[in-house]
Amino acid sequence: MKRNVILVVASLLTLLLMIVHMSQDVMGQHVGAVKYPIPVVIFAVWLYGTLMLSDRISGYIIMLLGGLIGAGMIIVHSREFVVSGSGGLFFVWTLFAVSTTGWFTAILAARAIWTTLRSRRVERTS
Repeated sequence: MKRNVILVVASLLTLLLMIVHMSQDVMGQHVGAVKYPIPVVIFAVWLYGTLMLSDRISGYIIMLLGGLIGAGMIIVHSREFVVSGSGGLFFVWTLFAVSTTGWFTAILAARAIWTTLRSRRVERTS
């Protein structure tokens, strides 16, 4: 399987888990405390970068940032101690799953950026 295909699948999985996790966050917050359009715009840009820009540096950067956002969810929640008063096992499971797939996506995207920039440098010198 091509590395790029694995990156796209990992990014889509992280995005899906982030949407599930953010939905759980919304359900646990007070009415009016969540700014709904902000995550939707971020998710739309992330989806566009993953599907339409998957062979470009800009797409890799979007997937890298999305992966880092997913990886950071467990850190954000552990600092605020939200996990102990959360909605239970599924909430904690999604935290672990989104963090794991987020790190995997970020690593693959960073590698894709590095490989692309390196190959461009080699092409210029040849």
